[in-house]
Amino acid sequence: MTELAKQAASGLDTDGGLGGQQVLDRLIGLLDLERIEENIYRGVSPPHSSTRVFGGQVAGQALVAAGRTVPEERNVHSLHAYFIRPGDPKVPIIYEVDRIRDGRSFTTRRVVAIQHGKAIFSLSASFQVEEPGVEHGEPMPDVPDPESLPTLAERAAGYEDALGTRTQPRPIDIRYVNDPPWVTRDTGERPARNRVWMRADGTLPDDRLLHVCVLTYASDMTLLDSTLARHGVYWGLDRVFGASLDHALWFHRPFRADEWFLYDSMSPTASNARALATGQLFSRDGTHIATVVQEGLIRVP
Repeated sequence: MTELAKQAASGLDTDGGLGGQQVLDRLIGLLDLERIEENIYRGVSPPHSSTRVFGGQVAGQALVAAGRTVPEERNVHSLHAYFIRPGDPKVPIIYEVDRIRDGRSFTTRRVVAIQHGKAIFSLSASFQVEEPGVEHGEPMPDVPDPESLPTLAERAAGYEDALGTRTQPRPIDIRYVNDPPWVTRDTGERPARNRVWMRADGTLPDDRLLHVCVLTYASDMTLLDSTLARHGVYWGLDRVFGASLDHALWFHRPFRADEWFLYDSMSPTASNARALATGQLFSRDGTHIATVVQEGLIRVP
């Protein structure tokens, strides 16, 4: 394990005393998997995790495992994943990579994450060599600059007890463009969209796969907010239980995850205790860099 990976697995119980780059370095360490054998990798979780592994973490680590079996000149363009069982943050996660196909233009990998002898997560990812083609993209909505918006800590003022660990320092700097759902719940608003600026809270190395994996990690944050906001409920404030069921990401153009990107999400439908959420991600200059679709389990007893 590298020094950063050792720090990520260290015995510290909280990140409360750490700042942006230090917390981000821990995420980089979590994504620096240990190679056990050909096509087999091992990852860890932060010691201060909640009762289950954060979905963005296992998705990012699985993508790292897949990417390490692919030539550097081939970049991931899509992933499709299923969350099968809750991950146990107290034990390592084993990632087994299946080299499905190596074609002239595309490479396909399948990854299964295993704990206690059972699959907890599966991912399929496709990689492609760069080649020219048609170009178009959705325009970015007109929103305020991220620097003009309150920090997550400022938005959470007065809700610290209900939000719990969500108020602790995170590797991703999040700025809500609209009022967050824990606020609109009290004001009676029911916004159809949820928009946040995000970026890695520090500087990342010049490693394109790492930037993609950090964005994958971040893409599991706030996405289901668009569902909850429409119904005026929120985690910790109401009797609502949720979990990611599946997650799909398409990467359209190069980007840096340590520069601001806008996450514009909405929920077109919800039924049978499941809600669908979609998101578009734009770099600060308006470039459409990625698209996300996720179905989540939403139970309101």
